Amino acid sequence: MPRPKKGPRFGGSPSHHKRIMSNMAASLFWEGRIETTLSRAKVLRPYAEKLITKARNGSLHDRRRILRQIEDTEVVTRLFDEVAPRYEDRPGGYTRILKLGRRRGDGTEMAIIELVE
Repeated sequence: MPRPKKGPRFGGSPSHHKRIMSNMAASLFWEGRIETTLSRAKVLRPYAEKLITKARNGSLHDRRRILRQIEDTEVVTRLFDEVAPRYEDRPGGYTRILKLGRRRGDGTEMAIIELVE
């Protein structure tokens, strides 16, 4: 059994945290960049980079492993066909986090996480 992440999770329960990470990764792969809070971007970065590393192999087993986490087949197809081939020669560091400043409403730190070209 994997050990749960210590500290607070986004959304409260572990299952909701996994869904949030899955949806944010799907949006990142579909759009190329998303605007979110800095803390969510920092948690999303290793999650998304591990999925890209798995997609670089291109095997059926890796595709099924990613489909367990991201259930949208269009996003997974785009990840394997468009995103992963861009990073064939790159050993890591597929994403970049850019800080935007504080949000006006509640003052939380905002950031943009994007795929590196």
